[in-house]
Amino acid sequence: MDVVVIGAGQAGLSAAFHLRRVGLEPDRDFVVLDHAPRPGGAWQFRWPSLTYGKVHGMHALPGMELTGADPARPSSEVIREYFETYERTFGLRVHRPVGVSAVREGEHGRLRVETSEGVFAARALINATGTWDRPFWPRYPGQDTFRGVQLHTAGYPGPEAFAGKRVIVVGGGASGTQHLMEIAPVAAGTTWVTRREPVFREGSFGEAEGRAAVALVEERVRRGLPPRSVVSVTGLPLTDAVRAARESGVLDRLPMFDRITPTGVAWNDGRSVDADVILWATGFRAAIDHLAPLRLREPGGGIRLEGTRAVRDARVHLVGYGPSASTIGANRAGRAAVTDIRRLLTREPAADTPALSGVPA
Repeated sequence: MDVVVIGAGQAGLSAAFHLRRVGLEPDRDFVVLDHAPRPGGAWQFRWPSLTYGKVHGMHALPGMELTGADPARPSSEVIREYFETYERTFGLRVHRPVGVSAVREGEHGRLRVETSEGVFAARALINATGTWDRPFWPRYPGQDTFRGVQLHTAGYPGPEAFAGKRVIVVGGGASGTQHLMEIAPVAAGTTWVTRREPVFREGSFGEAEGRAAVALVEERVRRGLPPRSVVSVTGLPLTDAVRAARESGVLDRLPMFDRITPTGVAWNDGRSVDADVILWATGFRAAIDHLAPLRLREPGGGIRLEGTRAVRDARVHLVGYGPSASTIGANRAGRAAVTDIRRLLTREPAADTPALSGVPA
């Protein structure tokens, strides 16, 4: 293949769409590999109570709007069906479920992509694996002694599972606040704990504010540091529901505890809270371990990018990573990656391969 795309979420499908637009054919010039059993990217794994009407900032894929969706339906169903229709409409022919174990240097200047479907030799790679497969679990003293249940946002089953339970929610992002507002009406009690004081955002969030937030994330990536999510620098939107939760005490935040006990959590000042469940709404990290053989990481722990291109290997592009982690950012990154890869392939044709079909040399 000339190009291998790993991942068929928003970023991967955007990239595949633009590959087709420049004349490349699926399964002949490029291939899209996805580890999930069906379309929908990470959305297919979201909890049932996250309805489409509660989703913030879902941006349509290029070339096809998402219209007429029932806001009361689970977002996992709405977006899965949308992605499935999108793949079929544009003939993207995603291979699934396919796991990618490693990407390493291959022969004749190609990248060797090792997968459960076999080995692909690629002239360029678009990595669009997102973060859902790498939930971040912080470690605290005593964590292994807790006699209750610990789970992460990635495994959140919906509020009904917490009926009558004492629940500690850890994390100051959008998921943490959504979980608290859903769980509080049915739980015996909830406690909200965050490492930093949450920042609530008043007023509208327009294009200028969005660009400024993305720029902060982009600067970290440019310095070779692990990216923070775009959401982490925008603050939490102060909606009517959030205001009500703050006034009722549901979103009354406590500082991070110092240790976990068999029956709950404790602080060094003598305070403690008993709990049946600790819910870690602590985010995710980029799922890029399969790229480790290429040694793309900088000393700071991240992969330094110029646009979407890895600085250490011009054949590798990361989309949906860092500044392009939002849905609109993923669309733009998919287009940018294909534009750059098209230049690379037409400028440097492989010695044993004719010029790309549909792309003038």
